[in-house]
Amino acid sequence: MQLPLPARIRATLPIAFALLALAALPFFPALAQAQKPAFAVATIRPAKQSVQFEHDGNTELVGNTLRMQDVTVATCLKLAYHIQDRQIAGPDWLQSDRFDITAKADDAIDEDTMKHMLQSLLADRFNLSFHREPRQMKVIVLTVVGVHPGLNPTSAPDAKPFRQNSANGTVAKSMPIGEFADFLSGPLQIPVVDRTGLTGKYDFVLDFTPYLPDPSKNMDGTRPDTTAILKAAMQDELGLKMTGATAPVEVLVIDRVEKPTQN
Repeated sequence: MQLPLPARIRATLPIAFALLALAALPFFPALAQAQKPAFAVATIRPAKQSVQFEHDGNTELVGNTLRMQDVTVATCLKLAYHIQDRQIAGPDWLQSDRFDITAKADDAIDEDTMKHMLQSLLADRFNLSFHREPRQMKVIVLTVVGVHPGLNPTSAPDAKPFRQNSANGTVAKSMPIGEFADFLSGPLQIPVVDRTGLTGKYDFVLDFTPYLPDPSKNMDGTRPDTTAILKAAMQDELGLKMTGATAPVEVLVIDRVEKPTQN
């Protein structure tokens, strides 16, 4: 038997249901933007020079200042929203036009706050808006196939992740494997999914020299297979296996974006 509701509760039910419906809505751009922190000042200029061997230029956060050299809008999106190259669907210039960006907050900020401020900068200076949608696509899955001395627990677990490329390899310190997987997705131009289960930070060196083809035998000038070289080096040097698969991937679909406004 259902008991009658008191009059006060009956009167408040429509309001309660309305609030629940409001809370369930997926996105309110104006409200979300108003709650995000923002840099006090930012300058955006065409890049003066390229950063050698780095697909995404150079980014550093020191105190209250974010400096980004030779970066694309795609670089900024990847940093701000923790996504990979193939998770961005938008105009070609997002991947080609390169910028130098200096942004300052009123006080010192941590990396998480910086990422939210970068989201605000993209919305304010590039008029960025987007939506997300899942898409089925080819991916590379990263798994552990064995223990190898080349993958060493970092000697500085509190240090910021560091990675530097060279002509024939890369050096990483205090690097989470998930973050390295994000980096690999850039040169490979395919999403890389970290399923290693490794949650720590690691120091390692990848030297591609032993895996490069002998120039004396490459008479027709054929470019080496980058994926095959990286796959062999990762497994031999780090005990990490790269396997092709198909999986649903959330894609950030650009609805609107413009060249940056003047400083």
